[in-house]
Amino acid sequence: MVVYIDLIFLANLLIDGILLALTAWMRRLKPKWWRLSLSAAVGALYVVMMFVPDLTFLFTFLIKFGLSLMMLWIAFGFISLQSYMRNLASFYMINFAAAGGIIGIHYLMQNSGELFSGIWYTASGGLTFELKVGFWFACIAFFVVILVFKAVQTNRRQVENREHLMGHVTVCIGDKTIMCTGLLDTGNQLSDPLTRTPVMVMEAILWESELPEAWCKKLAEGEPDKLIMELGDNDFIWQDRLRLVPYRGVNRGAAFMLAIKPDTVRIELGGKEYVSTKVLIGFDGGTLSGEGAYQAIIHPSLTEGEGKLVECKDTEYLDMQENLV
Repeated sequence: MVVYIDLIFLANLLIDGILLALTAWMRRLKPKWWRLSLSAAVGALYVVMMFVPDLTFLFTFLIKFGLSLMMLWIAFGFISLQSYMRNLASFYMINFAAAGGIIGIHYLMQNSGELFSGIWYTASGGLTFELKVGFWFACIAFFVVILVFKAVQTNRRQVENREHLMGHVTVCIGDKTIMCTGLLDTGNQLSDPLTRTPVMVMEAILWESELPEAWCKKLAEGEPDKLIMELGDNDFIWQDRLRLVPYRGVNRGAAFMLAIKPDTVRIELGGKEYVSTKVLIGFDGGTLSGEGAYQAIIHPSLTEGEGKLVECKDTEYLDMQENLV
């Protein structure tokens, strides 16, 4: 059997470097590239030592664990024990995820004959499993697992960051109350150009029971100004509250958004409650969130000021947040 030491060294150097870089990404660290390279080289040299018969004593649990500590110290240094332990936990989590993914892909691609040929019965009646994974297969599977792992972690991080900007929205018009989850959009500057009243966008489907029949469908098709023109004197009890707000969409020309003037809007965000009466509710005929995480876009001016500290006891809102998680 021919073993190419240089190929094994380079492959492990690349793999260790990716694992360390992914650890730094998870921990939001920015180590110098030479530290990562040196740490990865130490890990790759350790793998090469397994081909030296006189150094087999190095392949024990304590030596392996000590090597991982040394690699993390080289790559990220030692700031504090707490930070070091978090780096260690992240490093091992990524390693175990990569190793488990490779084994999972390996067994997923095996047929029943190959699977049972790797099972052996011991003299005592127990079972042993023989795992044979090709070098190139392990390398390709490793990169696939790492890409999937990074994509999942990126999505999780985006969801966590977004949840800090999500709050409970309650809109009141007369004796009618509409509640939903809203996302604070700091870049939203939509307002009525005449009165400078901020516009909070909500999905029109939330108002389906209050709006005239077939309005939601027509709003999804666009041209809400035609809805105003088609209204009769007694078709809609809130028609004196309706407004047409001009706006310019992304990659679009000027358009109009149908809006309504509520009595009050209450927003619970970050443990504080904000109440506003100078606000318009714009109707969006589509879906604001593809995942259904929120149904309204909160205007940033509605959460300006100190706000009132509140303790959220709304079980419906808490259930909604649990479903998002």
